[in-house]
Amino acid sequence: MFGRRWLEMTWRDGLFVHWPVDPGVVADTLPERLSVATYEGDAYLGVVPFLMTDIRPRGSPIGRSFPELNLRTYVDGPNGRGVYFYNLDASDPVGVAVARRVFALPYYRARMRVDRDGDGICFASDRTHRDAPSAGFDATYEPVGEAFTPEPGSREAFLLENYRFYAAGRRLYCGEIAHEPWTLRAATVDIRTNTLFEANGFDRPERDRLVHYAEPIDVSADRLRRV
Repeated sequence: MFGRRWLEMTWRDGLFVHWPVDPGVVADTLPERLSVATYEGDAYLGVVPFLMTDIRPRGSPIGRSFPELNLRTYVDGPNGRGVYFYNLDASDPVGVAVARRVFALPYYRARMRVDRDGDGICFASDRTHRDAPSAGFDATYEPVGEAFTPEPGSREAFLLENYRFYAAGRRLYCGEIAHEPWTLRAATVDIRTNTLFEANGFDRPERDRLVHYAEPIDVSADRLRRV
């Protein structure tokens, strides 16, 4: 059950690019107490750039905004199904420092740029964190087609309707979020650079990718907890 709504924010201009992979590719990378979650026999690796805007403690009139980029997969864990993060690159040095110092989470400082050209979004990230593998991402994406909400039991729901996440730091941590169901659109994407797989020890997936654009959504988050 979702706990206290500690943080509030809005996520904007989200791109979800997912590649199906053999479950064994993911299983070997997970910490103890987490196992691979699959859909019709496939595990998934996802690259997700987006803007976190107006991040603030509940009730505060002042918030912070910055881009974030993550590589993720989907797992079953002690608290149920959720997202597992391999990296969370962000342009906010304060947030990165706190997450790393307090929880030893895989946050890394990065130089990021987000530009708009009509309906298209250009998102570029270059990791600048010391003592971390280099990682870059540069893509332009644009929503197309009609908006839709994922149907329960669909692949889109498996990939996106997740309200819990795990990250391995000094301990295994779990966080809970709450928001309305996603409103998605199909999207086109031109990925010019993506070295997140190599930075996390993966070969580049060979199978066809799935691409979704997410409409802005208001999100509440509970405190990160050890599990």
